[in-house]
Amino acid sequence: MNIISSASRQVILDTETTGMNQAGGPVYIGHRIIEIGCVEVIDRKLTGRTYHQYINPGQAIDPEAIEVHGITDERVAKEPRFHQIAQEFIDFIDGAEIVAHNAPFDISFMDHEFANLQPNGPKTADICGILDSLTVAKHLHPGQKNNLDALCKRYGIDNSRRTYHGALLDAEILADVYLIMTGGQIKFNLSNEKAGQEAGGIQLIDQNEFNLKVISATADELVSHDQRLDLVQKSGKCLWRGEA
Repeated sequence: MNIISSASRQVILDTETTGMNQAGGPVYIGHRIIEIGCVEVIDRKLTGRTYHQYINPGQAIDPEAIEVHGITDERVAKEPRFHQIAQEFIDFIDGAEIVAHNAPFDISFMDHEFANLQPNGPKTADICGILDSLTVAKHLHPGQKNNLDALCKRYGIDNSRRTYHGALLDAEILADVYLIMTGGQIKFNLSNEKAGQEAGGIQLIDQNEFNLKVISATADELVSHDQRLDLVQKSGKCLWRGEA
């Protein structure tokens, strides 16, 4: 499994919904999206662009769901309906690769909302690519807990603000988790930040960009080094020389 995506533009996404009870396979019947949070990543660098929207689902939110995300009927009563924000949302994700934790959950809801707009319209997969970060985590850490909280603990990511599940906050946390989980050695992209601003992006280190000069030891230096190892050898086994 190739865990590093080749997509140049990714959208780290999370949704919150009116209910959590599953019925009929991966599609959660009878529930709607009430919050969408997205974070843009280009060439494995956080760009700072986000998309965040609360949505009025036109129906009651289950008490069990409220215990998870804290979003009440009153909170979304004056928010737009999905059809009012759909085009703006589609424009943000169009052509990108969506990265979501347990992606079938989020994608099934998105497909349901798109179908309500236009029964024969496109599905999410027709608009953008899809990558399930939970599948990646299970591949890297088989047999272990791989929910977002467990991954934050494993990779040393601060999630102390996560009192409730929130779409934008969870997308921001997942972006950090995904980049570290799939990137190996990383660095903060300090050079591209404006003066006085906090660095927010992380990216892979491209070793080719340094063009480091290789300096070989001279003949005299090699002789001097060998003489030093002779002294070490007198006091015991010289590990630098290996087996005789």
